[in-house]
This record gives sequence, structure tokens and C-alpha cells, in this order.
Amino acid sequence: MAKKAISKGVIKDIIIVAVAVLVIWIGLQVAFGTQNPFYVVASGSMIPVLQVYDIIVIQGHEPFEEVQVGDIIVFDRPSDHNRVIVHRVQSILEEDPKTIRTQGDANPSWIRGTDYPITEEEYIGKVAYIIPQVGYITQILKPPVNYIIIAIVIGVMVIKQITNKKKKSEDIISKETLEELSNIGKIKEDSEYSENTGKLESIKENSDTVENSDTVENSDTVENSDTVENSDTVENSDTVENSDTVENSDTVENSDTVENSDTVEKSDQKTDKENN
Repeated sequence: MAKKAISKGVIKDIIIVAVAVLVIWIGLQVAFGTQNPFYVVASGSMIPVLQVYDIIVIQGHEPFEEVQVGDIIVFDRPSDHNRVIVHRVQSILEEDPKTIRTQGDANPSWIRGTDYPITEEEYIGKVAYIIPQVGYITQILKPPVNYIIIAIVIGVMVIKQITNKKKKSEDIISKETLEELSNIGKIKEDSEYSENTGKLESIKENSDTVENSDTVENSDTVENSDTVENSDTVENSDTVENSDTVENSDTVENSDTVENSDTVEKSDQKTDKENN
């Protein structure tokens, strides 16, 4: 999946670059009025004005009818049209149709088939700007150097895609972590969590109530046991008192017996007296 994502990213970057280059190139063609507005000077025929590897910018909107002697123009070689020449206009040979002849500033004379005859058919444009020595880049970019540079550019794009993927994944992980941390504080606001928390609190309160009631019952049991013990004590004391009473009643009985014995004795004495 990662390789496919990287390849898609590289292809996307290449397409973007290609489209951008194409748009720029078409824009330059429209702006300068020619299919190729840039040329590199490859010979010294125009020294000292044009040096080898200078880049010349061509203005194609300049009409051929307005070309004058002394202008530096770019044209296809009249003999075979297989080479582009940049020379200065030396003379106008005919006006209808307009035909001109050119010559290189460093050349001793004009060359038939190269400088003559030039008509509107061979004309490309007039030199508008000169960019000194920038053409060295084109020499550096000749094969195989240009292929190496293209490979390096593609490699840079691949590395860029890999780096961006890693960065995005790290950003996603960090965002997810922050969201999880922020959600921790919001858990208490969750209704389900609140309900569960309320249930736990109610269970805890009920357990506390049960414990308290058990404690009260235990205290009542202790008090009841104390009461039972006290009642047993009271009963025991009553028993003691009763035993005392019994003893006292025995005493009373004994006293009654004594009295009875005295009475008997007295009655016997009285009988004796009567008998006497």
C-alpha cells in the first residue's frame, strides 16, 4: 500500500511539473509569436555581438515587411531548411516579394545558400533579447547527463513523497493522541458513565447502610444480653431473699413449737394440782 501511495504521489508530481512546463511553454509561444522563442548560439559567426552559448530570445510578432538593414534576424537556411541561422541583414534585394541578404559579423563575406536568398518563408523572427552564456546549461544537459539529472529529479520526488507520508502519519498519530487525551476529560460527561457512576454510588451507600444496621442490631443484642444477665441477677437476689424468708418462717415455726411446749407443760402442772 505504501509503495502504491508513493508511486501515485510521484506520478502526480511528474504530471504537475509536465503540465506546468507545458503551460509556461505555450504562454511563451503566444507571448513571442513563434514556436520556439529561445535559441542557443552555436558558432562564432556573430562575434563579438553574439558569443557562443549565448541564448537569444526571438520576437516572432515582428513582421518580415518591417525588417531593415542592420537588424539581427533568425531564419532557416534557404538551401535545405534544416538549420537555423542568426545573421545581420546586409541588404534588401527586392521589395515585391521582399528578398533580403544577410552576413555574419565575423564572416568576410556572405554565403550563397545560407545568407541569400531569404524570403518571408525562411523568416522566423527578430532577435529581441540576449542572455549571455546561459547556453552552457544546454551543453551540460546533453546525453547522458540530462538522463542522470532526470533520474535525480525523480529520486528527489520519491524522497519528498516518503517524507511527506511519514510526516502526515506522525501528525495523524499526534492528533489522535491529543483527541484521546481530550476525550478522557469528557468521559464524565457521558450519560452512560454518569449512570454507572450513580449506580456505584447508590450500591456503596446501601452497603454502608447495611453495615450500620448490622452494627445497631449487634449493639441491641449486647444490650439485650446485659438485660438478661441483670434479670438473672434480680431473680437470684429474690431467691436469696426468699431463702431468708424461709429461714425466718422456720424460726417462727420453732417459736410456735416452744410456745406449744410451754402450754403443754403448764396444762400438765395444772392437772397435777387438780389431782392433788
